[in-house]
Amino acid sequence: MKIRSPLPVRRTRLEIIPLIDVMFFLLASFMMVSLTMTRQQTIGVNLPVATASQSDFKPDMINLAVNATGDVFFDKEPVTLPDLQKRLGERHRLQASTPVYISGDAEATHADMVRVLDEVRRAGFTKVAFNVRPTPAD
Repeated sequence: MKIRSPLPVRRTRLEIIPLIDVMFFLLASFMMVSLTMTRQQTIGVNLPVATASQSDFKPDMINLAVNATGDVFFDKEPVTLPDLQKRLGERHRLQASTPVYISGDAEATHADMVRVLDEVRRAGFTKVAFNVRPTPAD
């Protein structure tokens, strides 16, 4: 003879919602702590001299250079700003994720560098960097 309990039989369940809440709280806490751990600082750098003898030109990236007089070079070839926009637009249609490196003469004006950067951004490139080198030790 079976003896039954007067209480109804309940199946055990694992409640996931409180576990998810705890995990989101831990994730947010770790993210906030990691943001406070980064040390932000600025450094002063001199822009490198753009010379035609550089050997770091690769076909899978775009190299732009600005000399002291404000002339722009697209992979060692002098170009005007409208021609630069046209060439960048063609390259962006082919490969949108191509990195663009802008190097400039130490005597180049900030306005010339920003003008080239603006043309690159207008063409749609997102991976843009300035080539810099530390000053050589005397």
